[in-house]
Amino acid sequence: MKTTLRRSALSLAALAIFIATPTINPAFAVPVETDTISMPVGSRPTGLAFSPNGLKAYVANYRIDRVSVISVEDGTVKNISLPTGSAPASVAVSPNGKQAYVGNYDNSTVSVIKTSSGTVQKRIKLPAGSGPNSVAFSPNGKLAYIANYDNNTVSVITVAQGKVTKKIRLPAGAEPYHVAFSPNGKKAYVANYGNDTVSVITVSKGKVSSTIQLPTDAEPYNVAFTPNGEKAYVANYANDTVSVITVATNTLGTPISLPADSGPTSVAFTPDGTQAYVSTTSNNKVAVITVSTGELAAQISLTGVTRPALVVFRPNGDRAYVANYGSGTVSVIREPVD
Repeated sequence: MKTTLRRSALSLAALAIFIATPTINPAFAVPVETDTISMPVGSRPTGLAFSPNGLKAYVANYRIDRVSVISVEDGTVKNISLPTGSAPASVAVSPNGKQAYVGNYDNSTVSVIKTSSGTVQKRIKLPAGSGPNSVAFSPNGKLAYIANYDNNTVSVITVAQGKVTKKIRLPAGAEPYHVAFSPNGKKAYVANYGNDTVSVITVSKGKVSSTIQLPTDAEPYNVAFTPNGEKAYVANYANDTVSVITVATNTLGTPISLPADSGPTSVAFTPDGTQAYVSTTSNNKVAVITVSTGELAAQISLTGVTRPALVVFRPNGDRAYVANYGSGTVSVIREPVD
């Protein structure tokens, strides 16, 4: 996992030539930041996931080897300590809400947290030097996929056994940054930062079935499926676009352009699938896309925040949380109140 987010001069020069500044729809009622929740000093939050009932949010703090648990209703924070030197880069909560898996980048392990007690039950070992950067549970909760940035693989954990049961190889130089399951659980998409591709895994076979080529120098950070599973959006950090994939055919549509030098790093859909929120780490905002038109509807400015890395919706959709890597905070975004 990269601990700094850099943009090349070459990418920016190309961007200035080929990508026009998008027009924002002025009629859109812009959601607003309503709260900022502080993480422990030096935290560098990079991962965030809600419990299925939406009452808790789990935040992986990359620099201090802790997972912060936010009580959503009152904003209080409890911290769970992980083994020293683990560098937790991501977190996912199982569909039944009983466990949280935390991908520890530096020591190539997955910490298993028992959510009822807030204690670490065990550590699942991955091959040395894996560099786990993303964790995702299958919709039925039987599998967990781990995107390993440093060795170009996806580890498959069988949850009932609590151990790695398969390794899916990706192309050399892929540098997988993020993995997500389709809502029906039949496919998993892997955003490969290193070679500007998305690997398509057929879950029933446990292997890569196809590769989707993105534009050169896209540097995809994150991929998310629409709630109906028909499309997938990919946040391309280097060229300030969001790629749109038709899932049935694994084909690319027209990309969505974001403002120059915005640096998109993650995508999250509202539960009704009408909007997509995109964290843009280089300009400290969250872009809002209208899914039906593919247009940029708004940009939400975050107060006193640097490098928003990840945006996630609460299951009921009443708010979105943004993990701010640079400022060690979590921003809360809600719809404006009349």
